[in-house]
Amino acid sequence: MLKSLKTRLFSIFLKTPAEPSKSSSWLTWLRKGLLYFLLFFFVLWLFIYIGVFGAIPSKEALLERRHEKPSEVYSSDGVLLGRYFITDKKEISYDQISAHVISALLATEDVRFYEHSGIDTRSMFRVLIKSLLLQQSSAGGGSTITQQLAKGLYPRRDYWLLETPINKIREMIIAKRLEAVYSKQEILELYLNSVHMGGNIYGIEQGSRAYFNKPASRLKLAEAAVLVGMLKASTRYNPARNLEKSKERRNVVLAQMAKYGFITSQKAEELQDLPLRLRKGKTDLSNGTMAFYFREMIKKGLLTWCEEHEKSGGENYNLYRDGLRIYTTINSKAQRAAESAVKKRMYALQSLFNRHWSGRGLWTENRSIIENEIKRTRRYKLMSEAGISEDEIQRSFATPVPMKIVNPYSGSVMQRTLSPTDSIKYYQKFLNTGLVAMEPETGYVKAWVGGINFKVFKYDHVLSKRQVGSTFKPILYAAALDDGMEPCQTFENKQVSYGDWTPKNADDQYGGKMTMVQALAHSVNTISAQIIDEVGVRKTVNLAEDLGITSELPRVQSLALGTAEIPLLEMVTAYASMANQGKRTKPVFITKIVDQEGNVVDEHVPEAQDQALDPVHAQTIIEMMKVVVNEGSARRLRGQYGLEMDIAGKTGTTQNQSDGWFIGIIPGLVTGVWVGGENPAIRFRTLELGQGSSTALPIFGSFMNSLVRNRGGYKYHYAHFSEPSAEVKSKITCVDSESAPQDEYHVSFPEQVGEVIETAIEDFKTKDENGNADKKMDEFLKKREEDAKKLAERYRETEKKVQDMIRNELEQGHKKDQKAKEKDKKQQE
Repeated sequence: MLKSLKTRLFSIFLKTPAEPSKSSSWLTWLRKGLLYFLLFFFVLWLFIYIGVFGAIPSKEALLERRHEKPSEVYSSDGVLLGRYFITDKKEISYDQISAHVISALLATEDVRFYEHSGIDTRSMFRVLIKSLLLQQSSAGGGSTITQQLAKGLYPRRDYWLLETPINKIREMIIAKRLEAVYSKQEILELYLNSVHMGGNIYGIEQGSRAYFNKPASRLKLAEAAVLVGMLKASTRYNPARNLEKSKERRNVVLAQMAKYGFITSQKAEELQDLPLRLRKGKTDLSNGTMAFYFREMIKKGLLTWCEEHEKSGGENYNLYRDGLRIYTTINSKAQRAAESAVKKRMYALQSLFNRHWSGRGLWTENRSIIENEIKRTRRYKLMSEAGISEDEIQRSFATPVPMKIVNPYSGSVMQRTLSPTDSIKYYQKFLNTGLVAMEPETGYVKAWVGGINFKVFKYDHVLSKRQVGSTFKPILYAAALDDGMEPCQTFENKQVSYGDWTPKNADDQYGGKMTMVQALAHSVNTISAQIIDEVGVRKTVNLAEDLGITSELPRVQSLALGTAEIPLLEMVTAYASMANQGKRTKPVFITKIVDQEGNVVDEHVPEAQDQALDPVHAQTIIEMMKVVVNEGSARRLRGQYGLEMDIAGKTGTTQNQSDGWFIGIIPGLVTGVWVGGENPAIRFRTLELGQGSSTALPIFGSFMNSLVRNRGGYKYHYAHFSEPSAEVKSKITCVDSESAPQDEYHVSFPEQVGEVIETAIEDFKTKDENGNADKKMDEFLKKREEDAKKLAERYRETEKKVQDMIRNELEQGHKKDQKAKEKDKKQQE
C-alpha cells in the first residue's frame, strides 16, 4: 500500500509543466515541500522501524504479552502471601464478555475493525495532518483498537518536538505486528482486559463488578455503553464521580451504535431516556493479607535480580509480567502470630500512651517536631517554591479543611474537618514497632512486621536505625569473655569518670560488688562501662561486626550502654550468631524462584559460616542471658505469659525512654522487637511505662504465646537449649540453675532495679574478704529489695488500672469505628 502510494506521489510531484509561468511557481514549491515531507516521513519511519528511537517489540515478544501474569510470593509452608503487578486486572476470555460491550466498542472506537489489518487508511491522512503537521497530541479518530492496544501495552515516550509523530508511527508498526500474531477476537480480548476503568480498576471484568456489581458477561446494553464510554477519559466519564457526564457519554455511545446499525434509533432513544443507576460492588483487588513490609523489602532485591538474569529468549525477567513464583522463608503461621501480637499489644500501648499524655500538652513540649514535619511536606515545598510568604504558609496549614484520616488499627477511613497541622499531629502521635524472627542455624527469616499498618506507615522499622540501649550489652559481655574475663568475675558498682563521661545507673543506686552475670541481668551501667574500659572499644566493635552488624559503630566508650544506632535486623542477626554456637548467621529471605513453566531459575545455596565467637563463649553468653529472663528484667515472661521453654534474652531502653527493645532467644528461633515513635521525642515520660520490658517485651510474649499454640509452633513449647558443656558449667558456678518459682513472676519490674536473689548475696559475702565491703553490700541489697517491694505494690495497682483502661478504650474504639463506618456508608448511599 505504502509502496504504490509513494510511486504515485513521486510521479505527480516530479512532473514539470510544459511551459513555466508565474502561476505555476507556487505549485513547484508545494510539490517540493510535499516531497521533502514524504522523504522526512519515510526516513523517520525507517529510523523508528530499525530501533533508533528504541527497540520495537518482536512478534515473539508480542506473543508473550498474552501470557503475562503477576509474580506471586509464597511462604515456606505454601501459602500465597501476595503478588507483584503494575495493574491488578482480572483477565477473562472473549466468550465471557457481553456482546453488547463488543458492539459498543466497535461503534465508538473502530467501526472498520474487521476490515483493516491494524491501520485504518481512511483516517490515516487526517491523523497525519492533525498530529504530524499541527502537533495535536489529542487528535482523535485515527487510532484503531489495535493501535490503542499497542499504546496500552507500550506506553508513549518523550521525544521532545517529535514526540507525537514518533509515538504514532511506533504504534502503527506495533499494531501491524499484533495483527500478524493475533486473531481479531484475541485482540479484542487483550484490549478489553487491559483498559483503564478509573482509579485502580483495570479490565472490563473489574469495571463491571465495580460499577454494576456483576460479571462482564451479564452486562446490559446501557451498562455496556457506560463502560465503553469511559474509555475516552476514565476520570471525566467515571460514573462514580461524574454521573451526569457519564450519562452524556453513554448517550453518545448509544447514538454511535444506532448510526452504524448495531441497534435501532428507537432503541437508542429509549435507552438514552433512562436514568443511570449504579450498583457498586467489590472488585478483586486484594494483594494478600499479610507480610506487606516483608514483600516490599524483598521487592528491591527481586528487581535487581530480574535486571541481572535473562530468559531463554535473551530478554531480562520482568517481575510484574513474567509470572514468577517466589518461595520465601516466611512461615505463614509465625507471620500471623507476629502480626496479631503487634496489633493487639500496640493498640493497648497506644491507648495507654494517649491517656498518659491526655491534658499534658504533648505538642507544647515538642513544637519543633511539627514544625519540621510541616517543612517536609510536599504542600509546604510547593508553596515555598511559589514564593508564598512563611506567614501565609503557616495560615494555610492552620486552616481547617475537609479531609480523610485513617485509623491504622481498624483501617477505618474517617471524614473529618482538620487543619493540615492537626493532620500531622494525628499521625505523629502514633507509636510504632518492628518485629523480626529468625532461625539462628539457617538465617531463615520466619516472621517480619515493619510497623503497625503498611498502608498508613510505609517506613519499615525492622530496617530503621535507632539507638539500641542495653540490648548491645550481651555483645560487649561476649567480647569480655573472648578477652579472658569470667562470668562470675566481680566488679564494684561505683561511678567512675572516663574523661568527660561519667556513666550512672538508671536507679541511681551504687555500692558493693556484682558478678558479670548479675550486672547483665540487672543492666548495671557502671559495670558495663568498666568492662568496655578493660576490653577496649576496638575489640568490642570488631566482635559486633563479626557477629553481623554492618552499621557504622561509634568508637566511644558509651557504646557499652548502647548509644549506637543499629537496625533491628542487624541486632537480631548478631544474637542469632551467638545462638548459632558463635557461627556467623546471615539473613535469608528467599529459598527459590520458579518460572511459569515450573523451572527453578534460582535457588538459595547455604554458605559456609565463619566462626565469629568461640563456641564456649557463645554458649556461656546464652546461659548468662537466661538469667535475664529467669531472674532479671525479663522475668515477667514466665508468669504473665506462662512461657515454659528455655529463653535467653535482653531488654533495652534508651535515653528518655525513646526506644524500647527486647531480643529473645529460644531453641531454634531468635526474635527481636523494637517500639518507639516515628520521632524519638514521641515517648512516655516515665521509665516504668517507657522501658523495653513494658513496651517491647509484651509483644514478644504475645507472639510466643500465639506461636506455641499453632500446630507448626508447638515444637517450641517445651524446647530446651543443649546441655552446657563441662567447661561452660565450670565457668557459671555463680548462676542458679533453677528458675524462680512461677508465682514470683507476676510483677513487671523496671529493667534497672530487679529483685536480687539470695544466692547472689551469699556469693558476694563469701567472695569478698573486706568486712566494710560486706556491710556496704548488705545495705545496698537491702535498699534494692525495699525499692523492689514498693515498686511491686505500685505495679499491682497500676496493672489493674491499665487493664481496665485498655478494656474501656477497646470498647470505645470499636464503637467509634462502627459509627464512622455507618456514616461513610450513608454518605456513599
